[in-house]
Amino acid sequence: KKLHIELNEKIEKRISEFKKISPQNKKRFVSELIFCLLTPQSKAKICWKCVETLIKKDIENINENELSLLLKGVRFNRKKSRYILEALKKVRNEKMIKKIIEMNNDFERRKWLVNNIKGYGYKEASHFLRNIGYGDELSILDRHILKNLLKLKVINIIPANLNRKVYIDIENRMKKFLSLIHI
Repeated sequence: KKLHIELNEKIEKRISEFKKISPQNKKRFVSELIFCLLTPQSKAKICWKCVETLIKKDIENINENELSLLLKGVRFNRKKSRYILEALKKVRNEKMIKKIIEMNNDFERRKWLVNNIKGYGYKEASHFLRNIGYGDELSILDRHILKNLLKLKVINIIPANLNRKVYIDIENRMKKFLSLIHI
């Protein structure tokens, strides 16, 4: 709780920066969509550099091999290049962006992303939504958060995999814990 008090101002500032991003800004939407596809098991700074490189290129007309070569330093670059190309096909149609924005709640948005964007699990979809100004009720359960939830006895073990049921269970436990400590 002490750490939260110390960092709260920075946290709130960063969240407000995300809220200022308009999801209707297609370039930013696509950048965040790609970034969240790249980050699993890769360093965020390297992934963002790759995103910046890709946004400067004509990625609408790039093939999988060319794309994978641009993903220097990203783990599973071939598989992720495939995921990016599939996701780009979906966002070319502006209706997808509008559909996500017009959904009733973040849980519905996240579920849609998990079911429709290959390479997105609950963590990546939550991360993406947060980065475009949504997702207030969602948790981004990465390994650092899970380790701390274990330390705080919110969870008994770090699960080997986070399927939908396990993810939502841990997310609900975390919310309950945060409510108890007034965060």
